[in-house]
Amino acid sequence: AIRTQNGVNTDSTFFRNSVGESQMDLETALQDSAKARDLFLNNRFSDALDLLRPWRSQSMYHAVGYSSMLAMQAGMTFEPKDVEKAMTALKESLQMCQMFRKKTTIVEAITEMFYKQPADDLTEEEMHAELCYAEVLMQKAALTFLDESMISFIKGGIKIRNSFLIYKLLYLHCLVFLFQYLSLLPSKVLRLLEWMGFSGDREVGLSQLREGAASNSLHSILSTLCLLMYHLYISVILGTGEANLVEADVLLEPYIEKFPNGALILFYQARIAVLKGNFEFAQKKFLECIAAQHEWRQIHHLCYWELMWSYSFQQDWLEAYQYADLLCKESKWSQAMYVFQKASILSMMPEEEVKKTGENVEQLFRQVESLRLRIAGKSIPTEKFAAKKAQRYSAATAVTLVIPAVEMIYVWNGFTIVGKRPELTERILVTIEKAEEQLKNDPNPSEYHVDDQCMVQMLKGLCLRHLGRFDQAQLCFTHVISSENRIKHDLYLVPYSMYELGLLYKQQGDLENATTTIENAKLNYKGYSMESRLHFRIHAALNTMGTSVAKLPPHRTSA
Repeated sequence: AIRTQNGVNTDSTFFRNSVGESQMDLETALQDSAKARDLFLNNRFSDALDLLRPWRSQSMYHAVGYSSMLAMQAGMTFEPKDVEKAMTALKESLQMCQMFRKKTTIVEAITEMFYKQPADDLTEEEMHAELCYAEVLMQKAALTFLDESMISFIKGGIKIRNSFLIYKLLYLHCLVFLFQYLSLLPSKVLRLLEWMGFSGDREVGLSQLREGAASNSLHSILSTLCLLMYHLYISVILGTGEANLVEADVLLEPYIEKFPNGALILFYQARIAVLKGNFEFAQKKFLECIAAQHEWRQIHHLCYWELMWSYSFQQDWLEAYQYADLLCKESKWSQAMYVFQKASILSMMPEEEVKKTGENVEQLFRQVESLRLRIAGKSIPTEKFAAKKAQRYSAATAVTLVIPAVEMIYVWNGFTIVGKRPELTERILVTIEKAEEQLKNDPNPSEYHVDDQCMVQMLKGLCLRHLGRFDQAQLCFTHVISSENRIKHDLYLVPYSMYELGLLYKQQGDLENATTTIENAKLNYKGYSMESRLHFRIHAALNTMGTSVAKLPPHRTSA
C-alpha cells in the first residue's frame, strides 16, 4: 500500500523527468495538491490552477490536479473550446504519468490491457503513477463520450475498463464512483459492460466509496462528491427517488465546517434541503452559493436550474420563469430543454403576467426542435420528449399543451420531492383538477384530447398516492391503462402509469402485484418516449423489492 500521513506520502521518493533529473519530491507534490484542493473548495479556482500550472509538465500530481479542474469546468460549460482545452491537458497528464509508470514491453502492454500484474511488483513511485494514470483515464473517458461517434463511445468504455483494472490492482477504494452506477443500468448496457470486464454490484461500489470518503487522503473529497452525486441526483432521477439523505448529511457535515462558504458545499447543502422538501431554506442556500463566487458562472447555472424547480414545486411560476430565462440566456448545456421549460412555465401563468414578460409562448415552443443536441451520436431523451410535445405549436393551428410544467415535474421525478410537502401537493392537485374540468367541458376536442385527459389522470394519481388516498389513485392509473387503444401520441403514459400503479401496490405492501405490474410495464411496451429512463426506474424498483428479475433482467428494447 502507499504509505501516507494526513493524506501526504512520507517517503522521500522524487519525481524524475525523462532524462533522470530530480524535479520535485512526492511529498511536496501531494502537499501542493492538497493546497490546490482546499483553494478550489474555497472558490479560489484561478489560484488553485496557478499553484498547479508551473509544475504540471514535471510532476504527475500537479498535472492530474490541473487537468482534473479543467475537465470539471468543461463538463459544466459544454463549450467546445473548454472541452478541447481539458482534453489537451488530460493527454499531457497521461504522458506525464506514463513517464513514471513501470516500463513494459509491447507484449506485456497488450497482456495488461486485460490482465494486470500484482501490485507487489511496483515501486512506490510506480504505484502513485498507476493511480494517477487511472484517474486521468477515467476523466478522459467521460469527456470522450461528448463526441458523437460510436467509435468514441467504445473508446471511452475501454478507457473506463482499463481505469477500473488499475484501481482493482492497487486495492484502493476511492474514485470508484462509476461502479455502483452500473447497478442502475438496463440489461443491454450491463451485458456490454460485463463483456468489457465490469460488474454491477451497487453495494460493493458504495462501500468502497464510503471507505474512500472516510479516509484521510487527498482523494477523499472526490469519493465524497461522488457519493453525494449518487444519493442526490442519480438515485432520484434514474431511481425510485428514495435518496439516502441521512448519509448525505453525514458526508457533507465536515466540509460545511471546513469550507462554510465553498460554492460546491453550499450547493450540495441546498440540494439536500430540496430533497427534504425544505424549499425555502434551499432557495436561501442557492442564493448564497451564487453570491459566494463569480469566477465559475457554471455553478450559478446549476443553482438557477435548482431554483427554477424549487419555485415550480411551490407553483411560484413568475420566480420559476426568472431562473428559466437566465438559463436560456447564459447556459449552453441544453438550450432545447431550457426554452421548453421556460415556455411551459409561462403556460402556467395568467395571460396578463405573460404579456408583462414580453415573451411569445408559441414562438418559444417552435424553437425547441432546432435547439436539440446530440451526445455520442444520440438524442438526449428529455430533449426528444420536449421537442415531440412542442410539435403541437408547429401545426397551422396550434394545440395548446395542458399543464406542461406539471408534466415536466413528473419527468424529472419531482413528485417524489414535492410529495413530502402535503400542502403543496394539495395545491398541485387543485391545479390538475382544474385542467381535468376544462378538458371535460372542452366543446372542440382536438386529436390530443384523450392523450391530455390521460396525462392529467396520471398526474392526479401521483398526487393522490403521495397524499395517501390509494383507492382514488388506483382508479386514476387504471383509467390510463384501460385507455391504451385510444391514446395516439403520448404512448409513454401507459407503461409509466403501470409502473406507478406497481409502486402503489408496493406502498400498500402487496409485493406480488407490485412485481407483476412493474414487470408488465417493462416487458410489454417499447418505442415510447423516455423508455430508457423508465427502464432505469423499473430496475431500481425491482432491486428494492429484492426480485431475481432485477439481478438478471430479460431481453429489453433500447430507448
